[in-house]
Amino acid sequence: MKIFIGIDNTDNPGTQDTGSLARALAESFAPVGLFTVRTITRHQLLVDRRIPFTTHNSAASLTGVCKGSLADLIDHTREFLLKTSASDADPGMCVATGDDITADLLAFGNRAKREILTMNDAYRVISGTSIFLEGLKKTRLGLIGALAAVSLRAGGNDGRLLWTRNLLETTGSFPISEFLSKVDVDRVVEKDFKEPSPSSVIMIGDWCQPVLIGGKVTLIAEKADNKVPYEYQSASTAYIKSISE
Repeated sequence: MKIFIGIDNTDNPGTQDTGSLARALAESFAPVGLFTVRTITRHQLLVDRRIPFTTHNSAASLTGVCKGSLADLIDHTREFLLKTSASDADPGMCVATGDDITADLLAFGNRAKREILTMNDAYRVISGTSIFLEGLKKTRLGLIGALAAVSLRAGGNDGRLLWTRNLLETTGSFPISEFLSKVDVDRVVEKDFKEPSPSSVIMIGDWCQPVLIGGKVTLIAEKADNKVPYEYQSASTAYIKSISE
């Protein structure tokens, strides 16, 4: 069963950010065999002084396959966030299945990128579904971003990858076909969406974050300088941030 987990508002300026906690949450599932994670994604929400946030107002989503009961997955996630989120944070969590994804839910995520939303807006969206949504401390406002993260990840056209299989460990130059066999990325494309030859060599730098486009985990490649022994390189940090924030 495909599952989406969204988390938000887990940090403060002096603690691990939400993305780091999302990676730690993913690691916590392995010993108990509850959840096999495929991707962790970062999603940028509206930045507005009327919205309480720490630095960037981003939320994170984990996707994967549930290997235990959904109730146990929810309990584990709740316990983890209560234990590891900053003491003065306002964390929220959301857990949804693929069957829960509705047009209203997908619209909610896009609205969260441009509008100030309320908890009532969030509860209206999940009415009649089996989506689990909870604010864990204080005002409970973190549930808004958690639901938005699930929505945007399910939509498949927002966010950049914080983790997928072998992504963080794979650096250096490879034929594109070899890179795709090592890392759980669906495709490599140039900025104009042309796909380079699988035999073309690409340099993967230390900061390599694919993005979600058309439901596919997509690595954007840039043409390399003629003076280097590879034809492409993973797109720059500045470029990836410009299209994912």
